[in-house]
Amino acid sequence: MAFAGKWEVETQEGYDEFCRLLGIPEDIIEKGRDYKMITEVTQDGNTFSWTHVYPKNAMVTNKFTIGEESDMQTIGGKKFKATVNMEGGKLVASFPNYRQVSEISGGKLVEVATAGTVVLKRVSRKV
Repeated sequence: MAFAGKWEVETQEGYDEFCRLLGIPEDIIEKGRDYKMITEVTQDGNTFSWTHVYPKNAMVTNKFTIGEESDMQTIGGKKFKATVNMEGGKLVASFPNYRQVSEISGGKLVEVATAGTVVLKRVSRKV
């Protein structure tokens, strides 16, 4: 249940390069660069609901159960299937263009997305 709660981004590294690699338009990158994204997580055993709230209250919610393939979507509406696994207390998922590892470290939500050699790291505090 460590992931459950509402989290606000404090810091992020590699944002611009990661977004460009995924093909996100420059105007959208600019709008999101300094936005303090909110992540809301609910957890019931191995089942999670993971919501990212973006600028102008745009949001994406993905629901998944550890170890089971789930239907997911991006902020742009692209749908895909992914399996999220728990590895040493970390949530690990391979998405179409990158791999995401999320963990609670020092009371913070740390999300690291890797696409080739490009890394986006977000650290969020509980609110």
